[in-house]
Amino acid sequence: TREQLREVKLLLDNHGYSEARLQSAVRNQTNKDIAASIIGYIRRAALGEPLIPFEQRVAGAMDRILTQHNWTPNQRKWLERLAKQLVHEVIIDRTFVNHRFADDGGAKQMNKVLGEQLDTVLEELNEAMWPQQSA
Repeated sequence: TREQLREVKLLLDNHGYSEARLQSAVRNQTNKDIAASIIGYIRRAALGEPLIPFEQRVAGAMDRILTQHNWTPNQRKWLERLAKQLVHEVIIDRTFVNHRFADDGGAKQMNKVLGEQLDTVLEELNEAMWPQQSA
């Protein structure tokens, strides 16, 4: 309803997501990215969690990934490259990795560099960025 939309706008404004900032971001995003971001924000608000800027979620998730495993310097480099793309793309899966890193061997090469753990890393990143709320 109109009242609920006003509440969402007020909630976003109060957490630093002004209309001007959102419009600027919209100009730089695809419809899929926008929908994923908005759904994420609404989901977080509905679960009672504070709105956290996406870049901060990515940084926290990547810190968690980097500390939970004993990565080599080369693996860390690839993971940092992945994090840089995640900040801009919102959704990362094997298809995205394959496309974005095609010049470097795509998902197959990243999986090889990560010791056949690409799917696990993608899953852990997603879980760290969007932790499940306990009931």
